[in-house]
Amino acid sequence: MTVAEVAREAYREALPALSASLVGGLLAGVVLGGMREELRAVSGLLVLVPALLATRGNVYSSLGARIATALHQGLVEPRVRGGDPRLRSAVAASIANGLLASAFAATAAYVVLWALSASPAPLTTLVGIAVLAGLFSGVTLSTVVVLAVFAGYRRGYNPDTLVGPLVTTTGDVFGIAYLLLAVRIVLALGGG
Repeated sequence: MTVAEVAREAYREALPALSASLVGGLLAGVVLGGMREELRAVSGLLVLVPALLATRGNVYSSLGARIATALHQGLVEPRVRGGDPRLRSAVAASIANGLLASAFAATAAYVVLWALSASPAPLTTLVGIAVLAGLFSGVTLSTVVVLAVFAGYRRGYNPDTLVGPLVTTTGDVFGIAYLLLAVRIVLALGGG
């Protein structure tokens, strides 16, 4: 295979996913722009947003890479039915990592803001929002990653090419949407 053929193949596989990632990022920005009231109500929330979005990308890209490697090695079949224990374990570990990273990010944001005398929202409020948003987005991202990696693999695409842009897009769009939902739930329950 020549360099030109490899480049064409890479663009054929990656360009649609990268285009969707661009549109998804813009949609997430629109949702974030509409969260002015929530950002005012929960002091420190804006500091938490980049950390939470980065966490989603890191944790669930890693899940996609593990699944892609398992597919290439023949350790996992590209189907959801049948309940492969390795697949279930990888998904459970990713969700657990996402929840722990969310709680850590909220705690770190609180400590830094408190040290800077920035009067953050109560720690329980920030952690509650981060963990709830992490749970919602973790379930969604795990489902999307597994289904997309399997579908792409069955269609002859390299799942490694799909995972990055897919997780970025899905993580940004659902991450911000679920963050908004989590803020509203926590505030309705009396947090903050």
